[in-house]
Amino acid sequence: MTTKRLPAFQAFIDELRAIWAAEPDDGTRMTKGRDRLEVLVNDDDLYAFAKDWPSTEGHKNLLFYEDPDYGFVINGVVRTAHRTGSVHDHAQAWVAYGLLDGTESLERFERVDDRNREGYAEVKLTSTTTGSRGKVDLVPPYDIHAEQGGGGRSVAIILRSERLVGRVLQGRYNRDTNVYQTGSGPTQVPFEIA
Repeated sequence: MTTKRLPAFQAFIDELRAIWAAEPDDGTRMTKGRDRLEVLVNDDDLYAFAKDWPSTEGHKNLLFYEDPDYGFVINGVVRTAHRTGSVHDHAQAWVAYGLLDGTESLERFERVDDRNREGYAEVKLTSTTTGSRGKVDLVPPYDIHAEQGGGGRSVAIILRSERLVGRVLQGRYNRDTNVYQTGSGPTQVPFEIA
């Protein structure tokens, strides 16, 4: 049985499936997917619908869609004001992160140690980009980053080139102690955009 989805969201899925069918390279797929995500996060119907989405605090993501043929995943996050995000990477996956509501900043980091010590990593902040509704950031594989909450509730749609949770461990970087470890991604909470 197929769920009747919000038309803009179904169009987004259909467009992504066409991109994945036509393009073999994940970088190309995700660059084109980012452009489509920009259209989606500017959709007024989706914006209104998202006003009632539940919080994802406590290391959760809303799971909107996982493609059965191509494996890309569409998630959502709903964050509280002034949320402090952890520094992490998404292993080999590409991620496009689009703000639907509120403001957040995306911090990018560079690893500066020699990578010779197990469980140790030094990172330095290289840039901070403030985003608001309609802004989409594309994060390549292994890019170290963190999302920081703005002054109010924020809502984002995330397009991932593949499912990571339960399959791939992602990097976690503690800037205060320089401890590096790997861990699973957020708990996936199924949620329909219908």
